[in-house]
Amino acid sequence: MQTNYSADDIAAATSLQFFTYLYISITTFWIYDYVCSFHEEWRFLLSSHWTKVKGLYIVTRYVPFLLLATNLYLSFIPNETPGKCRVLDNICTGFGILSAVSSEVFFVLRTCALWNNNRILLAAMLVTAISFVGASIGVTFTTTAPAVCTPSHLSPGVALPFNNSTDATSTIPGITGCYQSSTSFQIFIPFLLLAGFELGLMTLTLVRAIQSWRIHPSRLYVVLVKHNVFYYTCGFLLSVVNIFTSLLLHYSYHAILHDFQFIILAILATHMHRHLWQMKRQKHDSDALMQTPMCDMSPAEYTA
Repeated sequence: MQTNYSADDIAAATSLQFFTYLYISITTFWIYDYVCSFHEEWRFLLSSHWTKVKGLYIVTRYVPFLLLATNLYLSFIPNETPGKCRVLDNICTGFGILSAVSSEVFFVLRTCALWNNNRILLAAMLVTAISFVGASIGVTFTTTAPAVCTPSHLSPGVALPFNNSTDATSTIPGITGCYQSSTSFQIFIPFLLLAGFELGLMTLTLVRAIQSWRIHPSRLYVVLVKHNVFYYTCGFLLSVVNIFTSLLLHYSYHAILHDFQFIILAILATHMHRHLWQMKRQKHDSDALMQTPMCDMSPAEYTA
């Protein structure tokens, strides 16, 4: 008996397969990046002092592991209960928001440092950030339609929607995973807010850099400005791309690059933080060496 599938069924099944390949690729890239920077990573973790910023680094660095692991679980493990899809989908959303927020906090602190830790500016940035995060959480959890579970052992024409949703569901057997049966156009709002926030922080960075142009800033200062501008540019462009995918693509593909943006921002934030830490450490070691009397140096230190 031949079964006819609607265009929505085919699109949903295709999107599930595409998301599986996408998350496998992102996970492979994330693991490759971690392996390549393993020595540098653990040297930083073992040598640096325990501070709040180091705690923020650990959250930013390792939450994406949880995000990717949960998404891969969603893609490969058949879910026999509809509630499981909804819980796992909410967990992924929470990990994604936490990853994005922790990455942004790094650069809020950096931008504040460029402005000599101006408390009024810091308070304004924090109030804006908290307002944007609250609005994003509200939009994300209230405008998304119920997720749908599509276990591989279901017969054609059988699906497990949450609640009593009448939205289209995948009826093609052999396809596992959870997807949103429909989404509101308002799902682009969190990325619109993020793009605006990135643009505002970039403007603050550039204004401060122009003001300090004639002061002959140190190499550390120049690197800090370059890091900020590059990070904000990447964040802004990725947010714009996510806005267009949310508005223009089929609903099954609305979230196609959401987690990709969070992963890229986390990689940039942690790599730039380690680079800045290494520069500060080298500068400190160099200054200490210059201040050490020659008579106090051992023979081994002459050749170091």
